[in-house]
Amino acid sequence: MHPLLNIGIRAARRAGDSIIRSLGRLDSLKIDTKGRNDFVTEVDRRAEAEIIATVRRSYPDHAFLAEESGRSGDGEFLWIIDPLDGTTNFLHGFPVFAVSIAIEHRGRLEHAVVYDPMRQELFTASRGDGAQLDGKRIRVSAQRDLEGALIGTGFPFREDAAYVDAYLAIMKAVMAVAAGVRRPGAAALDLAYVAAGRLDGFWEFGLKPWDTAAGSLLIREAGGHLGTPGGGDYSLGPNVVAGNPKVYAALLATIGPLTPAEQRA
Repeated sequence: MHPLLNIGIRAARRAGDSIIRSLGRLDSLKIDTKGRNDFVTEVDRRAEAEIIATVRRSYPDHAFLAEESGRSGDGEFLWIIDPLDGTTNFLHGFPVFAVSIAIEHRGRLEHAVVYDPMRQELFTASRGDGAQLDGKRIRVSAQRDLEGALIGTGFPFREDAAYVDAYLAIMKAVMAVAAGVRRPGAAALDLAYVAAGRLDGFWEFGLKPWDTAAGSLLIREAGGHLGTPGGGDYSLGPNVVAGNPKVYAALLATIGPLTPAEQRA
């Protein structure tokens, strides 16, 4: 295992342990509002601080892009961190949330960790070395088309709420063909599930780089594809379509024509 990935795993597990210890005191947590239906807690901040401190002990010169503390440092290596993806789920005791860590070198994703502390499942990937779940190789599903597929998504809830009508039209079109649509509420984990073949495809608008950095590498290393709703290359932008190769193509054909022009990129 690459030393960088090893440190990423250690950091993710420590953050996950910190999150789990807080589950028993949800009613006493300090909660701040970052935006409409967008929350941050002392748990998010503590988990993020744990990750950064763990990395800095081994790599003091590396830079960070973290959801709560923003960009810090300046170097060839950049750690992209979501310390608690699925904060709203966590606050309700809904057991779907994860720690997401990706490592870039000179702008290229090299390593990824998505850790589910509730199930203690560890998704990892290194560029060119494939993707793993708890150390065992994973691949995207073999589903051949959208009919019969299980698709993940995320509902508009922040600044993208203006596109709810378009989103509902897309959901209606996907639901008319697919076996089911799921919205668990943690994009990093959704993308990891695509990599593991648990979901055949996924789409969402209005995401941040820390939501998708680790998951995008997992999917590519597991043999899947990612792109924008307009079919362009995906490079940690806000709008993503993903899946195994055939479901990805089918999703693009369904979603693209219904997506507002400003969200196709």
